[in-house]
Amino acid sequence: MTVPARDENARTVIFTPRIHELLDRFRGQTLFRLEPDTVGIAGAALMDSVLRSRPAGAEERPTFKPVLGRPITRPESATLMRALGADVRTALDQPLGTPDLTGTWPRTPHKYLRELVFGPERPALRALADRRLELTPKFTWAAVVAAAALRPGPRHRTALSTLATTVQKADTYAERRFALYLYRRMTAPICFTVAALVTNALWLAAPLDDDTPTEHILHETLRLLPPSWNILRRHSPEFPPLSPHLRPDDDLLLLPLLSHRDPAHWTNPDTYRPARWRHLDPDDHPGYLPFGHAGERCWGRHLVLPLATRLLHLARRDRLTIDPRQTRARVHLHGLLEVSDVHVIRQP
Repeated sequence: MTVPARDENARTVIFTPRIHELLDRFRGQTLFRLEPDTVGIAGAALMDSVLRSRPAGAEERPTFKPVLGRPITRPESATLMRALGADVRTALDQPLGTPDLTGTWPRTPHKYLRELVFGPERPALRALADRRLELTPKFTWAAVVAAAALRPGPRHRTALSTLATTVQKADTYAERRFALYLYRRMTAPICFTVAALVTNALWLAAPLDDDTPTEHILHETLRLLPPSWNILRRHSPEFPPLSPHLRPDDDLLLLPLLSHRDPAHWTNPDTYRPARWRHLDPDDHPGYLPFGHAGERCWGRHLVLPLATRLLHLARRDRLTIDPRQTRARVHLHGLLEVSDVHVIRQP
């Protein structure tokens, strides 16, 4: 895929083969079988019906699914969300400052966000938001175990974020391990998602002009390169009545990646065109689900977008753009959909 439409700024996204196959074979289709027990769904109306038919189950919530078989209660998730929300609000109230955001993205903005939102916490906690832990679950558990074992004594006076203060209240080793794994699930995704979103936005939009509203850039970026590109629903009795092609044991993989490019709902669906959002409503446009369904939005929506707006404001202020020598970037798909190893410089 080449973006944007302006020839002098044409850049190519090299999708991992799995994503390329989905876009090439199934775009515009309502329903298709991916595996013997897994059906892909990209039709806007059927996606809406599936997501309305029942709430997400415990195993279908990425952040708050069970940890080692232990469920996460609604009071526990609410406490963590309030703490993270407090940290994000504190971060957004800070002066913009003069951070140097040139370098390799999304690694550079990820580091900036970790410092901005969670501050100079002790190394064992800082490590839990590290990008490298995504390479294998073993790294994540090793970091969690280390953080749980190295509980700070009374001499440690390092400032803690509200979220860290909340999880540090656990008394036993098992409780600390559980709480710190949740800390990882809260801190890493907010940094990952915002860094991925703004990296994708720069790749699509740079050089940033002063006339395009930031919200239009973000909505169009979330359409073409949604960091969260699929929604899983495990087989359930509510689903077969929705389509004669669904069997009782079928798991469903809903694919905003495809519905965001469906020619039935978008004019020139492969073209980066932020101006389309002058006349579209991101909350009810068919098939547009970057943060999930209207009845059950992702908890991070109201945290991700303000932080992404701040980052894009800095990029505009500091005249950040893509190194013109780089015209190709890859989406490796370790987890989120993001272009990787993007070289960001200041415009001369």
